[in-house]
Amino acid sequence: MASTDQTAVGTRRFPQAGGFHPWAWTKRNKWLVLGGLIVIGLLVWIIHPAKQATPTGGRFGAGAPMVVNAAKVEKGDVQVILNALGTVTPLATVTVRTQINGQLQQIAFTEGQMVKKGDFLAEVDPRPYQAALEQAEGSLARDQALLKNAQVDEARYKKLVAEDSIASQQLDTQAALVRQYQGTVVTDQAAVDNARLNLNYCHIISPVTGRVGLRQVDQGNYVTPADTNGIVVVTQLQPISTLFTLPEDNVLNVSKPLHSGQSLAVTAMDRGNTIKLATGVLTNIDNQIDTTTGTFKLRAQFDNTDESLFPNQFVNIQLLVDTLHDQMVVPTAAIQRGAPGTFVYVVGADSTVSVKPVKLGVAQGERQAVLSGIAVGDTVVTDGVDRLRDGAKVVLPGAQPGAGGEKHKHNQGAADGDNTAGKPPQAQ
Repeated sequence: MASTDQTAVGTRRFPQAGGFHPWAWTKRNKWLVLGGLIVIGLLVWIIHPAKQATPTGGRFGAGAPMVVNAAKVEKGDVQVILNALGTVTPLATVTVRTQINGQLQQIAFTEGQMVKKGDFLAEVDPRPYQAALEQAEGSLARDQALLKNAQVDEARYKKLVAEDSIASQQLDTQAALVRQYQGTVVTDQAAVDNARLNLNYCHIISPVTGRVGLRQVDQGNYVTPADTNGIVVVTQLQPISTLFTLPEDNVLNVSKPLHSGQSLAVTAMDRGNTIKLATGVLTNIDNQIDTTTGTFKLRAQFDNTDESLFPNQFVNIQLLVDTLHDQMVVPTAAIQRGAPGTFVYVVGADSTVSVKPVKLGVAQGERQAVLSGIAVGDTVVTDGVDRLRDGAKVVLPGAQPGAGGEKHKHNQGAADGDNTAGKPPQAQ
């Protein structure tokens, strides 16, 4: 019994594994709290120096001057250019067809070669037409002989009627026969001319100067005037033209100088509007406005000696209609738009910017004419305007930092707790 009691007493003093004891729980919490304090202390130590090392100056710091690009307002000439989309159009595109029926005996051109007007291209079998010509010439000779004989008889009858040897009716009959033969001769002559023309049609020539395209029919085929594709297409390339359209609001800007005899220069650019292809002149404008689009058509002509323009090619057209002299010019990047309307930032002598509303003139590429609001010699901001405001401090590239900037840096160092003053320099 005594041993049993001791076991029971021992069980009460020392609980088995898995049991709860207040002293064990308190010890574990002490380690958790201590670890948490260590982590918090590390975070505070890391964050605090970083915040102190962050400068308040710099480009985006409070009160720091902004680095911007700027340009001077200058005097210059500005060209008034109208931009349009155009299509290269040959002045002549001819499908060469045969004008008679027959077998194609010869092809005398090479695909893609340049030909002149009147150059020999192809030939249709001329033998049937040569025979028809000779037959027509024979009929003409026969009827001419009959006419001549009738005319001789008519002259004889006139003498006999004058002598009252024959009746006048016989003379009238002979005169009618002469007129009949005259008509027959005229008909025969027309048949000869037609046969000779058909014979000439056997020899096919180029109607214009230009480049021949791909052959549409091979030698040996039977060709007729009804063939849709013809034999070949000849396209005139030099000179060549472009057709383009402009809004109807520009009619007077174009028609006045054109009708006064002024030559308007036209420049053809590539599809990307980066490469200059050719320069030419405006030749004419259409006689009406397209009511469905509100535009009118124009044609410009180019020499195209280097063949930089190709038929049906898409091009960008720049039409120069006028040149304005002695204009105030700024880069287009300097022009801003906002609540004041159109304005620029002007850099003053104290390196501060001020907002100046401006009235714009004509734009030419990256140059913008300004009619009023600024003066020649002013400095306008062209880059870095996104963070500017009226009265902001700016620094131009390459400029020496101002005294204000140095003072700001000095004050910043003092604010950060620069305690090096009065201390001896450290050993090197």
